[in-house]
Amino acid sequence: MRDDIDIEYFRKRLEQRLKELTDNQETDRPLELDPSRVGRLSRMDAMQQQAMSQAAGRLAAMEVQRIRTAIKRMAAGEYGYCMNCEEDIAEGRLRVDPSALTCIDCARAADNG
Repeated sequence: MRDDIDIEYFRKRLEQRLKELTDNQETDRPLELDPSRVGRLSRMDAMQQQAMSQAAGRLAAMEVQRIRTAIKRMAAGEYGYCMNCEEDIAEGRLRVDPSALTCIDCARAADNG
């Protein structure tokens, strides 16, 4: 367990963000537009809005999973260590994204790989 970072601070931030995400979840429902009442452009706009909403939902679900993983790592005493190289994750990186699971070097390598 790292003692050079304030685990409780990060736990509170993670739990707060998790609550925000789970409180704001919208259920995906199929788009239902009556073509006789709505013009083609309005249907296209509605379909685009639905696609954007679904993409945002997928991103939120991925963030929820990262947060839950980070909280589990806290309980196991593994929080703040990179899942790839097991080195410390910089406190600055954790302050920006408390759910970060990798150090900046491993994150860059994954982006370039």
